[in-house]
Amino acid sequence: MPKFVTIGYGDEAGYRRTAPEIRNAAHAHDEELKRQGAVMGIAGEPVQVRNPDDTGVVTDRSPFLSSHLPIAGFGVIEAADLEEAIRLVSKSPCAVAHGVIEVWPLKEAEAG
Repeated sequence: MPKFVTIGYGDEAGYRRTAPEIRNAAHAHDEELKRQGAVMGIAGEPVQVRNPDDTGVVTDRSPFLSSHLPIAGFGVIEAADLEEAIRLVSKSPCAVAHGVIEVWPLKEAEAG
């Protein structure tokens, strides 16, 4: 079954202004997705990693991506197609609490 990477963006203000019963239902929805095999987690502090021309690792403790909302979490879900993946994440906390969730089809890299 196809896999999708999800990136949730949201902030505390949007979360707090969402009715508690909607937030609770969203968290229950995510727990059900996890029971079905989704891998989900809250975003920690990012580290950029570079190794240009394999000459040495350089790190920077900061995000590479930027957005007006902070990255709140990540997930890997399975769905029959993009439409099902959208339906699955549409009830998750970032989607209902004034944030946004990106859904990225995960294509397997060819060996080479």
